[in-house]
Amino acid sequence: MKDLDVITIGRAGVDLYGAQIGGRLEDMGSFEKYIGGSPTNIACGTSRLGLKTALITRVGDEHMGRFIREQLVREGVNVEGVATDPERLTALVLLGIRDEDQFPLIFYRENCADMALCEDDIDPEFIKRSRAVVATGTHLSNPKTEAATMKALEYARQYGARTALDIDYRPNLWGVAGHGDGESRFVESEAVTAKLLSTLHYFDLIVGTEEEFHIAGGSTDTVAALRNVRENSKATLVCKRGALGAVAFEGDIPDSLDDGQTGEGFPIEVFNVLGAGDGFFSGLLKGWMDCPDVDKIDWPTALKYANACGAFAVSRHGCTPAYPSLAELEFFLNRGVVQKDLRNDPALEQIHWSTTRHTRNAGDWSSLRTFAFDHRMQLEEMAGYTLEKGGAFKELCLEAALKVKGEEDGYGILTDNRIGRAALHAASGSGLWIGRPTELPGSRPIEFEPELGVDFGQFKEWARENVVKLLVFCHPDDDAETRALQEARVKTLFTAARNNNLEFLLEVIPSKVGPVDTHTTATLIRQFYEAGVYPDWWKLEPMATTEAWASAVAAIEEYDPHTRGIVVLGLDAPEAELAASFEVAASFPLVKGFAVGRTIFGDAARAWMTGDMNDADAVDQMSERFTRLCKIWDDARESARLNGE
Repeated sequence: MKDLDVITIGRAGVDLYGAQIGGRLEDMGSFEKYIGGSPTNIACGTSRLGLKTALITRVGDEHMGRFIREQLVREGVNVEGVATDPERLTALVLLGIRDEDQFPLIFYRENCADMALCEDDIDPEFIKRSRAVVATGTHLSNPKTEAATMKALEYARQYGARTALDIDYRPNLWGVAGHGDGESRFVESEAVTAKLLSTLHYFDLIVGTEEEFHIAGGSTDTVAALRNVRENSKATLVCKRGALGAVAFEGDIPDSLDDGQTGEGFPIEVFNVLGAGDGFFSGLLKGWMDCPDVDKIDWPTALKYANACGAFAVSRHGCTPAYPSLAELEFFLNRGVVQKDLRNDPALEQIHWSTTRHTRNAGDWSSLRTFAFDHRMQLEEMAGYTLEKGGAFKELCLEAALKVKGEEDGYGILTDNRIGRAALHAASGSGLWIGRPTELPGSRPIEFEPELGVDFGQFKEWARENVVKLLVFCHPDDDAETRALQEARVKTLFTAARNNNLEFLLEVIPSKVGPVDTHTTATLIRQFYEAGVYPDWWKLEPMATTEAWASAVAAIEEYDPHTRGIVVLGLDAPEAELAASFEVAASFPLVKGFAVGRTIFGDAARAWMTGDMNDADAVDQMSERFTRLCKIWDDARESARLNGE
């Protein structure tokens, strides 16, 4: 059974991308961390396009190795072929964007983990499961990694899989350029040419830039180089020509590159060419693998996909993070280029964010049962409260949440940084969904916690798994000045969250402001979308009727079909009332669960603050109540499923 579409083999490292644009690498003050290496980028790029993809490589037995493995899983890449090397460090690359023509980079790859890949790492049964195997040139530069690559290719041939090569020529990784020449794309070398020519017969598809075909074919005349390659391989040759697009040659090489097969191109602004080739190859593989007959490939369509994916790559920061999802690619191909700087196209960026957010904040949130103890004012007003006791109590709340969660997914917490800092930090990495409030409790018009800074600069310190939560007391009948002020403040916070790669939850409570009806919440939802606010999550108060919920859900789906979903808040309601509201809400798949607080912790907090309840009893009471609410929700959802709702 072929349960994989593509296996890539070779480099896997961590890219540290300079965050400042236009400066020297020497002057970079901060960096963004991404996974990198051509085979790794291609595996992620094809996975985003819907192909079932795997990677064969090695990573170190340390933090960066674990980061690569975890990020691959988030990207949907099979990691069965990713070995952990206990003796070597994970490869590292420092990169910068100087201008449109200069992209300095330094490879830290001395005796790195992925260059220790060997024949023992190649499992024939794993290769047998794939429809295609993709190799890259760097792993032909060393006898050990070359042997591993050749073994994989031989098994691919034996088991009827397609084979492809990304020439991926980096002169300094072949030892023909210095450490400071990472940006170099071409240095002549007879030894490199000889090595490449000796392997080309293994491949059905060979992809490279003109310079890469120069090294593969041993000539700086592109047509002559392609003809030399053709003498050694029957593969389809795809030559990338930068702004001129790309051309495919299935048979003899014509006298002009313009006579090859081409695909639609996309005139866009070039921001960052690093990783563009891997994005291009991802799109090309999508078109190549979509056709079951290797002799009847629709190359114009495959090249159109490749050109589009390359366009995304050169328009954004980073390599893998820039690559599109299938939904994004389809939207782009249907709509076309609206503005050439794609990273600043609001509609495109919203689809990119919402269809790839799982790669930044992982977890199965198809169901979300949340213990909300982000309350500040309510605790501060309790008898016996002190800041120290408040923090200690929130640690007990976290203990209760983790006790209920166990080893299962789909559980979360809401906690703050002012009182609950210890709990907030302890929750990181626990597998809980973590929401963190930003509003000043009770404020209307909305005001923010001072610690965020006037420019929300504190967001750069937040853990990426923290979700920015904002509660707004608002109503469709608000006067124009209040509405405009609140919408502007929400938009500013939302924009700051997005710029810091943080998800955003918007909670609206109209019932505390004025009377509500079937359309009140839906009207507010539309108003915020029209203001340019696209929450990843909505937190809505219980609505008594199916009609009210249907109206709210329709409003969200009208503007954002890719939203994470809705959670129902509690408003300190007793369990019986919550059960009734859950029963109505659970019939809508967009409602993922609940976020309830005082119903769970209120009694325990009041007793614990005055010394009338010990730690263990407080944890037991809260975990029991949280467990009951989870069961009430799960039962409501199961009932809705059985009723076909």
